[in-house]
Amino acid sequence: MGHVKTTGDGGLAVEVDVKPPPTKETQKLSFLKAPETPPDTPAQDINISETQSKEWAIQRSSDADGTQGKTEPQDTVPDSIVDEAKDECKAKPQDVLPISTTQLEAQSTAKSPADATEGYQHTVQTSPTNVVAPLAHSLSPATRLKNKLRNTNDLIVCPGVYDGLSARVAQSVGFETLYMTGAGSTASMLGMADLGIASRNDMVRNADMIANLDSHHCELIADMDTGYGGPVTIDQTVNQYIRANVAAFHIEDQVLTKRCGHLSGKKVVPNDVFLSRIRAARGAIDAAQADIQLIARTDANQQLGYDECIVRLKAAREWGADVGLLEGFKSKEEAARAVKELAPWPLLLNIVENGHSPLITVDEAREMGFRIMIFSFAGLAPAYMAMKAAYEKLRDTGVTGIQGTGVGPGVLFDVCGLREAVQVDENAGGEDYKSIMPASG
Repeated sequence: MGHVKTTGDGGLAVEVDVKPPPTKETQKLSFLKAPETPPDTPAQDINISETQSKEWAIQRSSDADGTQGKTEPQDTVPDSIVDEAKDECKAKPQDVLPISTTQLEAQSTAKSPADATEGYQHTVQTSPTNVVAPLAHSLSPATRLKNKLRNTNDLIVCPGVYDGLSARVAQSVGFETLYMTGAGSTASMLGMADLGIASRNDMVRNADMIANLDSHHCELIADMDTGYGGPVTIDQTVNQYIRANVAAFHIEDQVLTKRCGHLSGKKVVPNDVFLSRIRAARGAIDAAQADIQLIARTDANQQLGYDECIVRLKAAREWGADVGLLEGFKSKEEAARAVKELAPWPLLLNIVENGHSPLITVDEAREMGFRIMIFSFAGLAPAYMAMKAAYEKLRDTGVTGIQGTGVGPGVLFDVCGLREAVQVDENAGGEDYKSIMPASG
């Protein structure tokens, strides 16, 4: 800095204070030092005075024609200082501010922006795209499930559902994550055995309906079988699942003429074909910038053995699968071993009572370290038994046995959203459904 004085002959002269050149260390520290910003100073107009910066005065300003950020040559920070400062920032990953709108609610209890930027940035200017803790219901089902897997150690227990009624019943008793079983969907929609008969359109349509019954509070994991074709078909299928609001899907290594994982005689494709399915699915997810979770499933245990399953799942993990699923464990010890060998990668456990695998309870699965547990036949088998008993009673006695249970149209329709639908109509000024609620019985 300098000042003007009058010379002896009446002229003007400028005196300039000459300071020794700053050292490399003072330059670096001065660049990183955060200024003391007055409370009323906007974040984008922070000025660092000569006294505060000591050696380097970096000032953002707006000139008369509206140009912002004009700097004088003496204000330029050397590239070497910038590079070293970046290295310092990289050494403190815990101080990096979250900027994604898909952050967990749990992160709202983490460092505040002021704390998280100590020594690096004094003021943070936020915007709608810089939200640390969005409300849970504002997140997509896929993002909510992703956050549960990444930020908790909870075991996510999912009952198997296959149509609207089974999904509604599961939701009504408090389940937040459901599993759309391919076997159940095939039986319910088509009345056929799980032999790869259900088409992509069948599965997408069913998943779309179930996932959107209550997408604000419930996540759906859906069966995608083999992806229904090659990489191009898989790409299209993944995008259809994304648009259907599915939170996660599993894709497997069986041949196209596949069968239920708990039937004998399964055959799997070579590992390179399986991995091409994983790569195609991962590419579709990344291109869509979606949070839908990719679950890599191998059925190779029956045909090729446990070791080959681990090789395939490790390779799938390298190609971007978020979760692993080894179908058809032969023992509880094998299940526990897989969790340990693939840790900390999350594994999904499929339980099919009276199938080819041993029964593992929720508590046992939690202790082993599984992260997701699906009960594929939890709805289908009991529904079959109840309907069969009622139909046999009707055949033999002329009545179903329902009378006196209290289960009538009012109860069933209430589970299916009757009250909510009536409320929507009334809120809009409608009066058609004011007295629609039927008496139960």
